This record gives sequence, C-alpha cells and structure tokens, in this order.
Amino acid sequence: MNNIKSYLKNIDVFNPLIIVFAIVLFVLIALPTWYITTELHTPEIPMYFFILFGLVLFILGTFTPNILYKFNNSFKNKIENFKFKPKKNLEKLPFFGNYSRMESLLLFIVILGIVLQIINLISLGGIPLFSSYLKTKAATKIWLISYIIYLPGINLLLAKFNRNSHYLLLILGLFLFVLTGYRTTPIAILLSTFITLYYTRNFETKHQLIFILIIIILFILIGFIAIKSISTQHWRIGPLELVSYRAGFTLNIFDKVTRRQFLTHGNLFYSTLSGFFNSVDPRVLVGQAVLNENHSITSTIFGPATLDFGIMGMGIQMFLLGLILKFLYIIQKYKKDIFTAFYAVVLAQTLIWIETGPTDLVVWIFYAICIFLIFIGFYKINFFNEEKNVK
Repeated sequence: MNNIKSYLKNIDVFNPLIIVFAIVLFVLIALPTWYITTELHTPEIPMYFFILFGLVLFILGTFTPNILYKFNNSFKNKIENFKFKPKKNLEKLPFFGNYSRMESLLLFIVILGIVLQIINLISLGGIPLFSSYLKTKAATKIWLISYIIYLPGINLLLAKFNRNSHYLLLILGLFLFVLTGYRTTPIAILLSTFITLYYTRNFETKHQLIFILIIIILFILIGFIAIKSISTQHWRIGPLELVSYRAGFTLNIFDKVTRRQFLTHGNLFYSTLSGFFNSVDPRVLVGQAVLNENHSITSTIFGPATLDFGIMGMGIQMFLLGLILKFLYIIQKYKKDIFTAFYAVVLAQTLIWIETGPTDLVVWIFYAICIFLIFIGFYKINFFNEEKNVK
C-alpha cells in the first residue's frame, strides 16, 4: 500500500501527455449522446482514425526530446548539468509589504489587466454573461490586451512570490472574466494557476481535488447560464447532459470535417492570425465550411488544421504542439519562474483547445513566446555550444 501511495505521489499529473488522456476522456464523454440518448448521429469510423493519427503524432512530438536525451550525450550532459529545482513551497511572504521591484512590476501588470477588463465591461453597458447580444461584442481589443497581460501576469506572480494577497487578485480577475460570458477565459485562468501552484507549492491531495472540482463546476455553470441567455434557443437538457451534448456535437462537426479536407486552403489559420483585427471569427468560417451556416462552431483540436491542410497538416500541428510542450516542460522543471508560468498557460489553453480548436490569436501569441523561452532555456544550458563548454 505504501509503495502504491509513493508511486501515485510521484506521478506528474501535468506532463504534456495529459493532453492524450483528456482527448480520450472527451470522446468518452460524448458517447452517451450517440449510443444512449441518440441526441446526435453516430460518427463514422474514419473520424476515430483521424483522432488516433493525431494522438500518435502528438505522442511522437513529446518523445522526441526523450530520444535526444537518450542518444545524444551532449544534450544529456547539458540537461544533467542544468541545476534541478525540486517542487517545494516558495518562501512565505507577509500579506502586504516588502515588495521587490520584480513583484511590484508584476503587480502593476496584473492590476492593469483587471482595470482594462473593468473598462471593457463598463463600455459594453451590461453583463455579457446574461446577454447573448453583449457576449458577441465582449471580445474587444481592450479585452484582448487585458487577457494577454493578465493571464501570464497572474501566473508569474504566483510562480515567483508566495503571498496570500495575490489570491485576491486571482479571484477578482476570475470574476471579471466570468462576467464576459466566455467559458474558455475563466477556465484558462483557473486551470493555468492550478498548474503553476502544482509546480511551485506542496499541494495536499484534498486541495488539488477541491481545485479541480471548482474548475468543473465553473465550466458547467458558465456554459449553462450562457446558453440560457440565448433567447432564440430553448434547451430541454440539464447542465450535465449539456456537457455530453457539447462534446458529441463538436466531434460530429469534426466527423464532417474529415470528409472536407483542404476545403479552406489555409484561410482558417490566416483568419486566426489576422481575423481579430478584421472582425472575422475563424469559428464562424468553420460553421460556413461545414454546415453552410454563419454560426460560431467548434471542431476539436484536430478540426481547423484538417480543414486547412488535410490529415498530414493536422498531424504536423499535433507533432509540433507535443514537441513544444515537452521542451518547455523539461526546462520549467529546472528553471521554474517564468518557464513554469508560461508552461501552465499554454498547457491549460491546449487542454481547452481539445473542444474549441486552435482558432485563438492570443493562444498562438503565447505559443510564440514559449518558443522564444525554449531558446532562452537552451542558451542557459549551453545547448548551442560544444560539449567542452559545459561545466
């Protein structure tokens, strides 16, 4: 029994392979809507092949650094000389006072993000969570700037400084982003900060379970309130049934996507990078391509790349996501701080992508920052220098 407890304690829950587990779980959640309630039609067999292919390529991406580590002595020695920082509690700081310059800067960034979100809500003239009309207008340029600086800012603050007052800023920011009516932003805030705390604090198991339960409840609650606020839709299913229905519907969309490879010829990815500034929603383009309707439609993490570039393009995407996540995961274990914060941000966002798909400019911005951080991390371990330079 003690050996089992010790083994479970040493499992790293937020290894990049959690993406594989989450995708399989997503499919399982959808099964009741296909085979029990028959709310949706059953997808065809090729869809499962596409999912399996994407998962295999993702796993290959995560194992590539391991292969380098195993067979490249230079890489192995440099990693082993990169000072490891085991998970531990940061030094406990008082509730207020004794702020360093770095902490003061991060506080300013987080508070600025909160203020911008307040300005955004005031300018909308209402609460988008309870109005489908306001929700369509909530993702303004102010909202984008607010989210870009708040999400990494709060994670950096928690990763570097163990001060209880910072949790007040987390709760306030979370509350404001909940009011926008979007599920993804508050879930990303909660999930990323949980991952950050997981790697920088000694969380008891019961506290981890409580945190996860809060995330699940918030996810279900926001989604249910949001659809109830749409006056043109009248749902006859409950909150828990809605979760299964959303998973099943999204996978049904991907099922249709598998028969429409190359249909958008890269237009989805282009609109993801530029559409925010041109008021073009890439998910509406998915709806137009798959359903011939001007509705915002999610198509899973595999959908947009398959529509744009076919199954091989989707496979390359999954391989690169696995590769980037694994490299950043390795570096954050040794360096913590900014590496842990951004690993938490992109891992949380990638988990959300399992349903929504990679059609968010802000997340690709975070991934671009992470690629830069990986090169910084490699520089710090003399990865680009000869073996003789390693001390």
